[in-house]
Amino acid sequence: MYAEDEAQLLLSAAADASQLGSMVALRLSGLPLEQVVGWAAFCGQRISVSPGVFVPRRRTEFLVRLAAARAFPGAVVVDMCCGSGAVGTALVNACGPLELHAADVEPAAVSCARRNVEPLGGNVHQGDLFAALPPELRGNVNLLVANAPYVPTDSIGLMPPEARLYEPHVTLDGGADGLDIQRRLASEAPYWLMPGGSLLVETSEDQAEASAEILELCGFAASVESSEDLDATVVIGTQ
Repeated sequence: MYAEDEAQLLLSAAADASQLGSMVALRLSGLPLEQVVGWAAFCGQRISVSPGVFVPRRRTEFLVRLAAARAFPGAVVVDMCCGSGAVGTALVNACGPLELHAADVEPAAVSCARRNVEPLGGNVHQGDLFAALPPELRGNVNLLVANAPYVPTDSIGLMPPEARLYEPHVTLDGGADGLDIQRRLASEAPYWLMPGGSLLVETSEDQAEASAEILELCGFAASVESSEDLDATVVIGTQ
């Protein structure tokens, strides 16, 4: 985004000159623009975003697009590692009423997700992956989507300062090879999905083959989808 565009967003978000000055100071300190103005543009919507919460990336719109093609009104959908709840929110807006459950381990993310998800009739849960979910969902989930952390630990220091300084490392750090959370998701997902249900996980182009192998080892039929326009890669596993 150009500086002129950022300036216009700050001007439109500020209630008065005093607030504008405070917002400019926060932006100059390095705080992500989305956290400064309080929202992020995602799938044509404004998603509420708070300081200390992972900012939804445009590439993740590809995950939403693929999930929407598999969803249907009334489907039971879980947005795992939900952050602000952007993916689940976008899916409801794209597909109509869903039984949406969003989950995250970070208290700040859960608070933010509630502002986005609950007005749409969704439910937000706090906890470590599947431990956050109500037990009655076990075996009844149609679609599980996850933008789980997939940055290798040693690569976090190479990320832009906006991410590595202002987003919790737990939302970025995927372990030594970046795939630790994917392994946990894939190993437990079969117990939560209905027969024929799908698991969709965002990953990187370099990790896609390994991500697909992880799903296959856990009994899924796996495929890799990519978007050149969005520089996005998603692995899909179907029971």
